[in-house]
Amino acid sequence: MVKNELFKNVIDNLDIGYWELKNNTSYWSSAFITSLGYKPSEIATKLDYFLEQLIHKNDKALFRDNFFSLVENNIDFKQNILIKKKNNEFKEYICKTNFTLPINIHDNSKVIFFFENKIKTSSKVKDYNFYYRESAEMTSTGSWYVDFLEQKSYWDKETRRIMEYPEDYIPSLKYSSQYYAEEHHQLAADLFFKCAMTGAPFNTEIKMVTANKRLFWARAIGKPVYNNEQDIIGIRGVFQDIDEEKLKTLNLQKTSDIIASQNSRLFNFAHIVSHNLRSHTSNLSLIVQLIEDLKSVEEKLELIGSIKDISESLNTTIEHLNDIVTIQTKTNQNKTIVSFENTLQIVLKSIKHIIMKSNTKIDVNFSEVQSIKYIPAYMESILLNLVTNAIKYKHKNRDAIIKLKTYIENNKTILEVTDNGQGIDMDRFGKKLFGMYNTFHYNEDAVGIGLFITKNQIESLNGEIFVESEVGKGTTFKIQF
Repeated sequence: MVKNELFKNVIDNLDIGYWELKNNTSYWSSAFITSLGYKPSEIATKLDYFLEQLIHKNDKALFRDNFFSLVENNIDFKQNILIKKKNNEFKEYICKTNFTLPINIHDNSKVIFFFENKIKTSSKVKDYNFYYRESAEMTSTGSWYVDFLEQKSYWDKETRRIMEYPEDYIPSLKYSSQYYAEEHHQLAADLFFKCAMTGAPFNTEIKMVTANKRLFWARAIGKPVYNNEQDIIGIRGVFQDIDEEKLKTLNLQKTSDIIASQNSRLFNFAHIVSHNLRSHTSNLSLIVQLIEDLKSVEEKLELIGSIKDISESLNTTIEHLNDIVTIQTKTNQNKTIVSFENTLQIVLKSIKHIIMKSNTKIDVNFSEVQSIKYIPAYMESILLNLVTNAIKYKHKNRDAIIKLKTYIENNKTILEVTDNGQGIDMDRFGKKLFGMYNTFHYNEDAVGIGLFITKNQIESLNGEIFVESEVGKGTTFKIQF
């Protein structure tokens, strides 16, 4: 028992409970039992009962360890715990043993004192922890820490859930690149190295890879951790799954780009209608007026020949405009499996004489991607335009060599067409390259409609076309389907 009756009375008056262990017996004070709302006959004053029925599960393991350290090795302890009352609510206590008390109030027996925690700080901390966990789950935000001294990484439960790893998974610092998409390995390395070496915090969007190889977008925020000597000893931060929002943003941007491209095509269409057609009709009107004014039959017959030339030009312009309109209407056609090799053979057969006459060499490698789901007429048109352009604008001092290949890049099919032709001055003409009726060489048969049509066909099916070129060396067109 406690040293003397005075201390016992003080404890009882202060409503301080205690648990005394002596001679293999376990005694719980009446103050301790009644503070929980129980009668002595309603509970068993044993450790097993306490661990299984009363103490909160989150405090159980630590209390058990502390308890046995006290009993077996006389190691005192202090611990905040939650104990279940009779009404099933939890009440917070501070457990203290001899040397953790301000004064020594018991003999050689082992006693654990239970003080009701009337300072709500710890309960607030638990509330904060609860709200943190709730907030983390609702916002898909997990915390992490990289310890440079221990050379270890630490993830919380939410980070493991986001990354689809089991709860007992230990993150790897050495192979941390496996958590990021390949195209973002350098970004991750740059951010961490800069933070570790200079203390620069980071806040970025990065593509990550889960344990199940699922790619997703995350917001990664990190800042350095310093010791007392102001040396950087780690990096602490959070990951937030923003995949849904990021994909919406990317889709919105893509939609915006498509609308901008469509507006540009509409502007071009309106320009051709208003300018080219007006030019043809004005010339036709002028010729008709001259015919009416002339009296000589010979002169009238000569002008009638001009009408034929104007009508042919007018018909060509209308055909071009019809091609543009057709692109938009054909996008609703059903796509089928289209073979790159078979489509190319159709194209090469149709221009066989041009290839032979120009002594053009065609180098093909469709081994990585042999076919895709596409509109056959579009694929044929795209290949025809790019191959004939490469022949048409070949370098005057060498035979044309055209290389075609397919491959996968960022999970998308790529068709690459490279030639060794004249090349294009991208600084001067890059922005006008795909414009209608824009030409950049002095070939007599250059019309400036092929690349405009090609770009329209590719973009109408949500693809993109890119170009790299150097004057005198050649051009590479890269189509991303």
